[in-house]
Amino acid sequence: MADADAALADKTVRLQVAAARNEESGQGIARMPRTTFQALGITEGDVVEITGKRSTAAVAMPAYDEDQSLEVIRLDGLQRGNAEVGSGEHVKVAVAESRPATRVVFAPAQREMRLQGPAQALKRNFFRKPLVAGDLVATTGQQPVQNMPQEVRRMFNAPAYALTQIRLSVVSTTPKGIVHIDENTEVELRAEFEQPRDARAIINYDDVGGMGETIQQLREMVELPLRYPELFTRLGVDPPKGVLLHGPPGTGKTRLAQAVANESDANFFTINGPEIMGSGYGESEKALREVFEQASKSAPAIVFIDEIDSIAPKRDRVPGEAEKRLVAQLLTLMDGLEARSNLVVIAATNRPDAIDEALRRPGRFDREIIIGVPDEKGRREILGIHTRGMPLGDKVDLNELAKGTYGFVGADIAALAREAAIDAVRRIMPKIDLDERTIPPEVLDELYVGREDFLSALKRIQPSAMREVMVQVPNVGWSDIGGVGESIEKLKEGIELPMKNPDAFHRLGIRPAKGFLLYGPPGTGKTLLAKAVAKEAEANFISMKSSDLLSKWYGESEQQIARMFKRARAVAPCVVFIDEIDSLVPARGSGQGEPQVTGRVVNTILAEMDGLEELQSVVVIGATNRPTLVDPALLRPGRFDELVYVGTPDKAGREQILGIHTKDMPLAEDVSLADVAGETARFTGADLEDVVRRAGLNALQRAGGDVQNVTAADFTEALKDSRATVTSKMEAEYKKMRGELKKRAADIQPIGFIHEGMVEPTRDRKHGVEVDADGSENAAD
Repeated sequence: MADADAALADKTVRLQVAAARNEESGQGIARMPRTTFQALGITEGDVVEITGKRSTAAVAMPAYDEDQSLEVIRLDGLQRGNAEVGSGEHVKVAVAESRPATRVVFAPAQREMRLQGPAQALKRNFFRKPLVAGDLVATTGQQPVQNMPQEVRRMFNAPAYALTQIRLSVVSTTPKGIVHIDENTEVELRAEFEQPRDARAIINYDDVGGMGETIQQLREMVELPLRYPELFTRLGVDPPKGVLLHGPPGTGKTRLAQAVANESDANFFTINGPEIMGSGYGESEKALREVFEQASKSAPAIVFIDEIDSIAPKRDRVPGEAEKRLVAQLLTLMDGLEARSNLVVIAATNRPDAIDEALRRPGRFDREIIIGVPDEKGRREILGIHTRGMPLGDKVDLNELAKGTYGFVGADIAALAREAAIDAVRRIMPKIDLDERTIPPEVLDELYVGREDFLSALKRIQPSAMREVMVQVPNVGWSDIGGVGESIEKLKEGIELPMKNPDAFHRLGIRPAKGFLLYGPPGTGKTLLAKAVAKEAEANFISMKSSDLLSKWYGESEQQIARMFKRARAVAPCVVFIDEIDSLVPARGSGQGEPQVTGRVVNTILAEMDGLEELQSVVVIGATNRPTLVDPALLRPGRFDELVYVGTPDKAGREQILGIHTKDMPLAEDVSLADVAGETARFTGADLEDVVRRAGLNALQRAGGDVQNVTAADFTEALKDSRATVTSKMEAEYKKMRGELKKRAADIQPIGFIHEGMVEPTRDRKHGVEVDADGSENAAD
């Protein structure tokens, strides 16, 4: 029998390490192919010993379907750190026996953390999981793990110790070797941080979500030269010296650099831009030189320069000599790096255009990697990271949350998780006795973060890229707008469909419309339509008024517009709505002493909308009641592709609008909305709302404060005081224009249009005559 055990213990399998999926980080699982299970003679849930430069233990689980044919073992970042191996390296896997521990001591693995609390919760969390002294482990929440047998699942679904995943160091175990916690184990939690053996405790690739391709690029640029410099020697090329990470704030640039340093097992030196600046002559340059000298002595090493734009600005734009000398020093340091000194510089900034151009060339920063706003899949990964170890309620659907958080970067999602957790704590506050410093375990067990906590937190968190221009997400849907069915259909086809189903457009090889111009008489619901589009298309909504965009300073207006479009690209899918667009982009060259600024603004908008070609999911909607004043260059396909007429509603439309406005009004039985609709020809939505408001006021005047309902007499009275704002002449003019607008825009550059039903003269510049409303001609000046 002893011989059989010895033979089994001798069995080892050599596998290549790959990263585990983010949602399984901290679970202590090793995923291996079936062939390994057969070779070792083990079943799911057995404990295996994994040996790299160091030995650790894990629970054996079957590989993902796509890995079954590969000789790969998937380990999370903590386990890779425990075994002291990186992705792509090999480990030996052997059968292990886990013994029950009499005593286990834990301590927090992060320097800034102090822990207090019952060790009992820890005991439940790590019950039956294999532990080795010196390992780093993580508390886990009630997160489902795929492809797991029921008995193993029970082991992993222990209640969470805290609201976020906490990383702990296993300080000591009695006995030594691979042990597990059972009912008789004594568990101790030390309050103070104990230096972890491996920096991967703090941040590894598992803690960076939504940037799989970026990590791959960085590993090629950083890990390969640091780990295997001989590859580059063999190829006869110099390894890369520097990588510049840039993208919007909060996307995870600094975090990614730390993860790369930890995973590549390199020494990490940080230069925080402003900290390096000294007061004396030459101090800043000396401080910079010292960091590079230290890094060279400690190779392999990574020098990380955060906010590099603050220490390496464009030299022709800064007045001070100190900044210029510092830039020159950095250039010479990066040029002076020995080709094979095993040192890589990583810099991060959200203002790449502010950096001195001499740095942005191969030989200094060899590659620039953009870290953008994550897509839905990326947001789902980041949500998984931030809710790891969080006791989630049954109704929480991270896929649903990922869908609803468009425009969010990693920092926003972290804030969302934190706010949801605070809401959960607020729920149990009445049960906590603040005089006692500890929280009873039974109260902690009841603590969970539910779907309603996340939805409540969503109302308070907005995408950081949208903070300056964030408009409350509109709460107007298609059902809140009546009498414009045709316009709604056009907008649904042109905006909602491409934003929700972009693949269909790719398949057909066509591009979605870039812009929509809503035009029609005042009060017909153009602004309301734009709001509904933003809500129904589940997009961010940037609303701009021309007063926000026009400035008295030369060039400022154009910059504002460029900034608005840049922001829209960053938070796509996005609807940019410009109300009263005729005041912002009037026809150029129409004379009448037009200010130069509007001409430049028109040019900028034309260029920006043409530049939307490669953009995905940004749509511009303009609204105007004077479309002939808009510059004709905007009305061509490729800019405003669709001109959508929003006219006065017909009788059925008016009845629908009256129904919307009276849905919260107690109506008497004698009120017939159909009759009111019949008496309100040419009334717009705004006029009909006024009729309903006046009817309510009449009811208040009639019956005082204890009014019960609004009667037909109140509506009859209201109709006497109301009138249609659209005259029949205006309506006829708009109808005529519908057919001619694009054709007319090509030939005629108008000066004026409708005012109280009158048509101002428009100048036909091709023939040098003015055409009056009645069609007669006057000689042009």
